[in-house]
Amino acid sequence: MDAQAPSLTVAIPNRHAERRWLPAAWSGLLIAILGFLVLYPTAMLLIGALTTTNPVVEGFHFADLSISNFLTVATNPNVGAALANSMIACGGGTIVAVVIGLSFAWVVVRTNTPWKGLIASAGMLPLFVPPLVAGVAWSILGSPKTGLLNLLAAKAGIPFHIDLYTMPGMIFVFGIYYAPYVYMFTAAALKNMDPSLEEAAEISGASALRTMATVTFPLILPAIISGMLLSFVVMLGIYGVPAVLGSPANISMLTTYIFALTAWSPPLYNTAAAVAVILMIVTGFMVWLQQKVLSGRSYTTVAGKAFRPRPLNLGPWRFLTLAMAIVYLIVVVILPSIALFIAAFRKFLFIRDIPSLFDAKQYGWQHFIKMFDNPLTITSIVNSLKVGVITAVVGGILAFAIGYTVTRSRAPWRRIIDIITTIPVAIPGLVIGVAYLWAWIGLPIGLYGTLWILAFAFVARFMPDTVKVLSTSLMQIHRELEEAAWICGRSTVGTITSIVLPLARPGVVAAMTLLFILAIRELGSSLFLYSSGTMVMAVQLLGYYEGGNIGITAAFSLVQMVLLGVLITITNRISRGSTPTGPARTG
Repeated sequence: MDAQAPSLTVAIPNRHAERRWLPAAWSGLLIAILGFLVLYPTAMLLIGALTTTNPVVEGFHFADLSISNFLTVATNPNVGAALANSMIACGGGTIVAVVIGLSFAWVVVRTNTPWKGLIASAGMLPLFVPPLVAGVAWSILGSPKTGLLNLLAAKAGIPFHIDLYTMPGMIFVFGIYYAPYVYMFTAAALKNMDPSLEEAAEISGASALRTMATVTFPLILPAIISGMLLSFVVMLGIYGVPAVLGSPANISMLTTYIFALTAWSPPLYNTAAAVAVILMIVTGFMVWLQQKVLSGRSYTTVAGKAFRPRPLNLGPWRFLTLAMAIVYLIVVVILPSIALFIAAFRKFLFIRDIPSLFDAKQYGWQHFIKMFDNPLTITSIVNSLKVGVITAVVGGILAFAIGYTVTRSRAPWRRIIDIITTIPVAIPGLVIGVAYLWAWIGLPIGLYGTLWILAFAFVARFMPDTVKVLSTSLMQIHRELEEAAWICGRSTVGTITSIVLPLARPGVVAAMTLLFILAIRELGSSLFLYSSGTMVMAVQLLGYYEGGNIGITAAFSLVQMVLLGVLITITNRISRGSTPTGPARTG
């Protein structure tokens, strides 16, 4: 042992000497990458909003900076109307999402409602439906003249008529499809809340409804506010639903207005950049408001004393909560799927009478044949898969590096890295697309017009979500495992590859899967960055819809949904097979 002591004594100082500059260099590298992905495009977007030149034709001229674009936007009544419509639609949708998501969370976690697994699954399914597909499906169902629900009601003699090409229609679709964000936050908070607080209220004579309103929901207020503001922020950056349900009724939203500015002849890129900055400011304000509301308050409900939540006995009312869950599943999943199936396979969407709806002769594969005869269809599918893979691999590696650096290392400037990583939370996808358009269209490096610019935009867009998923997995791994590896002589890289990465593999797979799915369904960022050779599925689907062919649009929507379903199933099986076993498993 004495012979080994000197070598150990020498090794430790050398290791410390190595750490003097390597951590700083590593942090600098991460900051540089994040600057490339986040800071530079955001800065160029602001510069674009402050200039009056066309970057496509004239390039950038920083000498002519002014606020004229913002003054033009501020005095334009169309911008004010778009902003007001966005606030109303997203605000109303958020209220609906909170009511649905909070109700589902309470039913699943706090009651004895049967089939709670079905309810939990129904509450999460809308997350996997692209917004554009949801909008298309409900336009088929709720169009005022040709909507399937209206036609069937008329043929059956039922006095029923709906029109989803309205503000309430958009609020309805927004609310039912973004309720899962509220559900995720509130369900987790309810599981961690000590039920003795509710039991004390019940002993005092409070009814179940009063206990829920005065004790349960106030104690999980942080989760409710977090889910509410996240839903609002996500809705604010959505393009697909307003484009499908709002545009036919001339209801302009900020996202559709920004895209319209770039589609005019000549394109108003500077004005679009100014409106995009306004949208980014509104989103950032909502994120700041969330932190401001929650700061300085105590909502502690979890202490050292163990507890086991006791489900609330609803008696016969438990069947009512089950029925509500089934109705939600029918409205959000079954009805839109049936609408897409009918529109995709039916030769003509016109329905003469109820029996003709079930006439097999009226159905065929003609819309799928026409769709696949278009070479852009296959190109968009292949490009989407390529971009998805690039986004998942690049984004997954970068998110792991950031997550490990921020949560498990003592590298300098960790706080700066964390702050830059969270900036895209306040930047909607459509604004990311405008920012990348401004950042790269005028530079002669060949990035614009390639799949890489799409992948980089997606990585930046979804970086906060990916880092959060990975950081959760990393924080579950006890630090003593790494310390044991270091004592045995392992380097930091060796410890990460042999200890940390295998144990965090489920989280890594989940994060990369999330990136892959989000990249395939992302429309907002893609609208400004695709070219004829880099067409992706989301943009191609929008093109089919704007072309007026509902049959092909529905067929391509089904293809996209089936593709996403297959990918989710495969990755779930991979994730189950990668769960670590043995004493190191932390659950």
